[in-house]
Amino acid sequence: MPEPEINDPMTPLPAPENPAPEAEEPAAPPAARDPAAELLAAKAEAAANYDRFMRMAADLENFRRRAVREKDEMRLIATGRVLEDIFPVLDNLGRAIAAAKQPGADVSSLLGGVEMVLAQLKNALFNHGLKEIEPTGQLFDPHQHEAISHQPSAEMPAEHVLQVTRTGYALNGRLLRPAAVVVSSGPAKEGSG
Repeated sequence: MPEPEINDPMTPLPAPENPAPEAEEPAAPPAARDPAAELLAAKAEAAANYDRFMRMAADLENFRRRAVREKDEMRLIATGRVLEDIFPVLDNLGRAIAAAKQPGADVSSLLGGVEMVLAQLKNALFNHGLKEIEPTGQLFDPHQHEAISHQPSAEMPAEHVLQVTRTGYALNGRLLRPAAVVVSSGPAKEGSG
């Protein structure tokens, strides 16, 4: 049998010599623990955490109260601004009533004055974001309109607003009151008979 060559990849390598195991250092004995001291330290840490929690809870409650107070103040300021713009309207309505009580009051001039006061009121409210919903001739939108009836119409296509019976209003894009409308059902259908 031939001797295997040392460079032959199939030849098993001789096992390495086992070096002597290193001497392990003995583990240091655990430090002597005092259970009473550990308990006192844990209680102190728990008390500190509880104190921190209570302070944060108080800060959160103070923040909540301050936010509610500021919100109420902002609402009062905004309401005050609207009312300041309406005061002249109230003054003019008072003048119109006083003029109507005068002997020989002219109805046409009173009507013109009341129309001007109405325009003044609308202008004051529109300046604060109020918008009229006037959908005559538009496609019926159940999100903006409230249909009170259907009526045939030769002039208005079906499902379009034929007539507004109560004006709707939106405030800064938010619907306050839908417009009450009569919706066209299209041309009248001839009855068979």
